[in-house]
Amino acid sequence: MIKTLLITCGLLAATAGLGFAETEVGKPAPSFSLPDTNGKTRSLADFKGKFVVLEWYQPDCPFVGKHYKSGNMQSLQKAYTAKGVVWLSIDSSAPGEEGNYPAQKLNQIASNDGAARTALLLDPDGKVGRLYGAKTTPDMYIIDPNGTLVYEGAIDDKRSTDLADVKIANNYVKTALDAVMAGKTVPTTATRPYGCSVKYASN
Repeated sequence: MIKTLLITCGLLAATAGLGFAETEVGKPAPSFSLPDTNGKTRSLADFKGKFVVLEWYQPDCPFVGKHYKSGNMQSLQKAYTAKGVVWLSIDSSAPGEEGNYPAQKLNQIASNDGAARTALLLDPDGKVGRLYGAKTTPDMYIIDPNGTLVYEGAIDDKRSTDLADVKIANNYVKTALDAVMAGKTVPTTATRPYGCSVKYASN
């Protein structure tokens, strides 16, 4: 546990000084437009009136792998897109960095994983990642139908790469979605994310 936290803190430290913005729960989510892996431009404004989940994604990250190899992320995607939630994964890996792949390769990975997201968006220059202050993969954000950010942070409270931890974790994203979609107050609106550092360009 201590080792995991030290690794995570080190990864977070590596992202310091990169010009991150700071999103704030209760405020409008920053607008953006990005191409998806099929060449279609997706804008946050297109989904006004719907709940939107943003999931920062990097296929080579072992923390991301924990949630995909266990089937946890796909289960969440399937459950909530079936309820009308828009689920957008965002890859902010810069060219030459870990996790930056051609769109065709990313589609192949998604097919092999059984991903059930609405779309995988490409952010190689990191502008949207920095706009949201995304520092790790996965880093999760939930936006309500009015365009207001209602949750930001970790997917759950088990800060490890152990697949077995998924079964005993308190899943913040599930809890927040269930609450806000039922018209209730989100019990935990912000947590400290954990995972691999987002592979932004270093310059």
